Amino acid sequence: MAPVAAPDMINPGVDDVVADARHHNQDPSRDHTMVLNMGPQHPSTHGVLRLVLEIDGETVVSLAPDIGYLHTGIEKTTEAKFYQQVVPLTDRIDYLCPMTNNLAYVLAVEKLLGLEIPERAETIRILLNELTRIQSHLVWLGTHAMDIGALTVFLYCFREREELLRLFEAVAGQRMMTSYFRIGGLSMEPPIDWFARVQKFLNIMPSKIAEYEGLLSGNPIWINRLKGVGYLSPEDAIALGVTGPPLRASGVDWDLRRDMPYSGYEKYQFKVPIRTEGDVWARYVIRLEEMYESVKICQQALDRMPEGPIVADAPKIILPNREQMKTQMESLIHHFKIVTEGFAVPAGEVFQTVESPRGVMGYYVVSDGTAKPLRCHMRNPSYATLQSLETMCKGKLLGDVVAVIGSIDIVLGEIDR
Repeated sequence: MAPVAAPDMINPGVDDVVADARHHNQDPSRDHTMVLNMGPQHPSTHGVLRLVLEIDGETVVSLAPDIGYLHTGIEKTTEAKFYQQVVPLTDRIDYLCPMTNNLAYVLAVEKLLGLEIPERAETIRILLNELTRIQSHLVWLGTHAMDIGALTVFLYCFREREELLRLFEAVAGQRMMTSYFRIGGLSMEPPIDWFARVQKFLNIMPSKIAEYEGLLSGNPIWINRLKGVGYLSPEDAIALGVTGPPLRASGVDWDLRRDMPYSGYEKYQFKVPIRTEGDVWARYVIRLEEMYESVKICQQALDRMPEGPIVADAPKIILPNREQMKTQMESLIHHFKIVTEGFAVPAGEVFQTVESPRGVMGYYVVSDGTAKPLRCHMRNPSYATLQSLETMCKGKLLGDVVAVIGSIDIVLGEIDR
C-alpha cells in the first residue's frame, strides 16, 4: 500500500491556525470563525495537551496540537546514569505500560552486550507485558467511555485494573513504576503463589470484557457517537506514521509481535485483530479484541512456564544474590563494582522495537564503550499518532474531537518525554 506523498500530509501548526482564522474573518462574504483553546487543563485531552482549534459554529475548520507542557528531559537524563539506572526512567515514559518500556530498553542493551536470556525470564517477561497491555487498555476504555458520557464503565474497568496492579505489586513491590526488568533478566523470582493468582485473574477476565461489551456495544448513544466518526484511511495512517490499534483499525495488518517477533513471541498462537472501518468504533472494537488475545497469550505463557534461572550467566553484569554476596568474596567484589562503577557496554548502536499497547515503541541506544549510554532516544507511538488528529477531525463537529482524542489513546508522558 503506497503512502501519500509527504507534501499532502503537512498539518498546520498553532500559528497557521491563528493566521488562517484571521484571513477567514477578513472576508465579509463568509461567517466569522472562532479560535478556541482546548486544554492544556482539560479532562478529555488525556494529559496536558493543548489543542488550538478554528471552529465555524460547531464545525472544526482546522486544528493544531501544542505539546511540551510535561517535558521532563528523560532522554537527556539517561546520559548521566549507569545502564541499569536508566530502567526506572523508562517506567515514566509511558506510565500506563512501564514494563513494555522496560522490555524495549533492556532488549536494546542486551543486544549490545550479546547476552542470552534464560527461557524462564523471557516467558515471565511476555506474561507481564501482556498483563500490562490489558491494564493499559482498561484505563483507555474506562476514560474513553467517561469522555463520551458512559460513567459506569470507568468503575467496572478500574475494578479489574486494581487486581492487575496488585499482581504487579506482588511481583515487583510497586503498583505502577515497577522497574522489575533487569539487563540480563528479572529483578527477583515471583512469589510462590503469584502464578496461581495470575491464573485466577485469567479465568475471570474474558467474562469481564464481555461485560464491558454488554454495557456499550449495543447502546445506541455509544454507537452514534463512535460509528463513522474520525475516519482515517490506511494511506493516511501509513503516511502519518500511525501504528498500533489505530493503524490496524484502518485495515493495515501489522503487529510487531507477529511480524518482527522478540522475546520468543513466535512460540505463541494469537490473532491480530483487524478492522477496515477506520473510525472511532473500529478502534474501540480492536482494543476489546486485543484484550481477549492477551488473555490467551498469558494463558500460554503460564502453561509453558519453564523452570530455571531468571538471569543470564554474566557475573560482571548481573548483581549476585544476597546470600552469595555475604558468603563469597568474588560475589561481594562484583556487587561492589557493579553498584559503584556500573558495567561497560561494547561500543555500538542498536534500535529495538516492541509492540506497546499504543503501537510501535522503539529505543535507540548508542554506546561509546563506557558504563553510561552516549545516547538513548525513545521513538514513542503517541507522538506520531497525534499527527493524525487534524486529518480525522477536520470538518467534523467539536464534540467529535473528544471522541477522536480518546480513540487514539495518547499518553503525554511519552509525547513530551
